[in-house]
Amino acid sequence: MKFRLPAKTKQTRLSSWLALGLLATGTSTANAQQSPFPPRGTEQIPISVRKPADFYSSQSREEQYAQISQEVEILERQQSLLRRVVRLVSPTVVHIEAVKEEQAPESGTFKSASPKRIEEAGSGFVARIAQSTVILTNRHVVHGAPLHSIRIETSDGGIINPRRVLEDPSTDIAVLDIDGVELPNARIADSREVAIGDYVFAVGSPFGLNHSVSYGIVSAKGRRNLELGSKQIVFQDFIQTDAAINPGNSGGPLMNLRGEVVGINTAIASNSGGSEGIGFAIPINIAMNVAQQLVERGGIQRSYLGVSVDPVFNNPTRSAPGAPRPKGAFVKVVRPNSPAEQVGMKYGDIILEFDGNIVDNDEHLVQLVGLTAMDRPIDVLFLRDGQQYKLNVTLIPLTAAQK
Repeated sequence: MKFRLPAKTKQTRLSSWLALGLLATGTSTANAQQSPFPPRGTEQIPISVRKPADFYSSQSREEQYAQISQEVEILERQQSLLRRVVRLVSPTVVHIEAVKEEQAPESGTFKSASPKRIEEAGSGFVARIAQSTVILTNRHVVHGAPLHSIRIETSDGGIINPRRVLEDPSTDIAVLDIDGVELPNARIADSREVAIGDYVFAVGSPFGLNHSVSYGIVSAKGRRNLELGSKQIVFQDFIQTDAAINPGNSGGPLMNLRGEVVGINTAIASNSGGSEGIGFAIPINIAMNVAQQLVERGGIQRSYLGVSVDPVFNNPTRSAPGAPRPKGAFVKVVRPNSPAEQVGMKYGDIILEFDGNIVDNDEHLVQLVGLTAMDRPIDVLFLRDGQQYKLNVTLIPLTAAQK
């Protein structure tokens, strides 16, 4: 990696040198007489400019320092809180290195060239799932690397190799099994409670710099339809943040000020390849649901509600000019013997909320259903004949016959 000064710094210095050069060479007498600046001397400068009113004129410098010190103590208490939180969570975050080999075909032939060695670096955090200690990270960090080539480094410098790796390409989640290793577990938040404007911080290894911390806010929620990598990440509902996320942060936690994980840092929007203030994290509720299924079942079982929804309902051309686009998902079919039919859903119902999440459109509902756990009842808020109703439904596994 090359560290270099921003271009603006170089331009500023160049401009300063040019200005100094012009001053050194001097100007003609005619130009000096036409100068817009007044001659030197306080008699030419208005009193209001020469001697501005001093708000603290009645206070000594020591008194001013004391007053500023009192006010800064409030900020320092906030900084102290962040420092304490970072120290608390650091042992739960790990650095991950994976060495992969990819076959590259020789140009103009059907033969394969020598395998291309790729070194991937990322981050992860420790969690306890189904009585097992695991590391949660992004699939793209470890995919394709043999177990002996995956190196996990803890905050105190310890080195671990995973016993097995479980992956889900549709969400870019990977679980590294390190059962038997004693490490503190990260505390998990409820990502449904994350709000735009919340303060968050990211911990990871940008450019291989282990356990780096960046600070920012939640910029947006529900970011979908992003074109990422191999385009295998089909289930998307990202949290957007301006906390600096760079290559090497992938798989690391996005945390709230309570030290709880709210998301897994996964992607950035960037023209330069580095942080430009737009990063994306997988909500932790989605990640934990996927991770639990991977550990308990060895794969992902999608959930089934039993409705078909109408994409035309959210088409902005159907609204009056200047009117907002309709929100929610319009139910056009209720499948027989489905969870939706059993709780009394009907054609024409407009699903507004699903499991506490506001439903934007038909596609959003499909993703929410597919990523929701089946082991608990789900609240569904919907609109029928101008009235809002709430039902409680328990999802079932999606089978091939239901697709």
